Amino acid sequence: MRILVLGGAGYIGSHTVYELIDEGYEVVIVDNLQTGFRKAVHPEAVFYEGDIRNRKFMDSVFEKEHIDGVIHFAASSQVGESMRDPLKYYSNNLCGTEVLLESMVAHHVDKIVFSSTAATYGEPENIPIVETDRTLPTNCYGETKLSMEKMFHWTSLAHPLRFVSLRYFNACGAHPNGKIGEAHNPETHLIPLILQVPNNQREYISIFGNDYDTKDGTCVRDYIHVNDLAQAHILAMKYLCDGGESSIFNLGNGVGFTVKEVVEAARRVTKHPIPAKEEERRAGDPSTLIASSEKAKRVLGWKPQYAELETIIDTAWKWHKAHPDGYQAE
Repeated sequence: MRILVLGGAGYIGSHTVYELIDEGYEVVIVDNLQTGFRKAVHPEAVFYEGDIRNRKFMDSVFEKEHIDGVIHFAASSQVGESMRDPLKYYSNNLCGTEVLLESMVAHHVDKIVFSSTAATYGEPENIPIVETDRTLPTNCYGETKLSMEKMFHWTSLAHPLRFVSLRYFNACGAHPNGKIGEAHNPETHLIPLILQVPNNQREYISIFGNDYDTKDGTCVRDYIHVNDLAQAHILAMKYLCDGGESSIFNLGNGVGFTVKEVVEAARRVTKHPIPAKEEERRAGDPSTLIASSEKAKRVLGWKPQYAELETIIDTAWKWHKAHPDGYQAE
């Protein structure tokens, strides 16, 4: 099978490419390198640098390569930036997906797995969150991802297209082979920010808010290893290839950790004191986000292999220690 991975030079996309190739798939990557890295591209993948908003470019890829299915990671994904620059998110996420779907329909490619987000839920009504819970995003990023899901839905009713949308929680960790890992500029994710302290890149980690209704007053999140996410995308593609109907799945470990617990686990892994400084809450941070992934386990046969928080942090630490500047210095 030949899979087109959009955004395959990015964090989760590159890990998914590595897992696909390990399992014997042929992989074609499209990435505009806006946030991805050429050095994260698997050497055995076919790589096209370009933008999914360019219909002529997308048509040329589908014409040159016999594509059996698409995995779609090509989207802007920073919550704060989406509030400052919403039109960028509508252009990149929604307009890009519209052009992509037009090209897929024209070239009779009928299977797509979509990288969605827990941000589609907004403030949760229930913990753990299940797929049938209300979707009411509290930021533009979540709103565009939810709109992309709806675009797949309506397109699938009008054309022979089936999709799987994977809503996941806090992606983290790095590939155990040490070749690829997490690299964002600016970095906004908690675990790499914590690891910048023992890597001598910041003096302390900030903890935003200590008065939430949680066991130690700090926010609770569900952390899921990037390789486990990659495996879920592959299982979702297999599900579609086997004739599965369009569906939505949550991906998480189903276990929540407070910010303080994550900092403490990082101290154990790095053997560094990692000073922490408590600061005011950030606007829009829900106190608790935990996923129910029972549907993905039942329907897709998904089983996370990196469920322990210290194991996740250990893979991240090995990557960041060896690549303190990400891919930039290589």
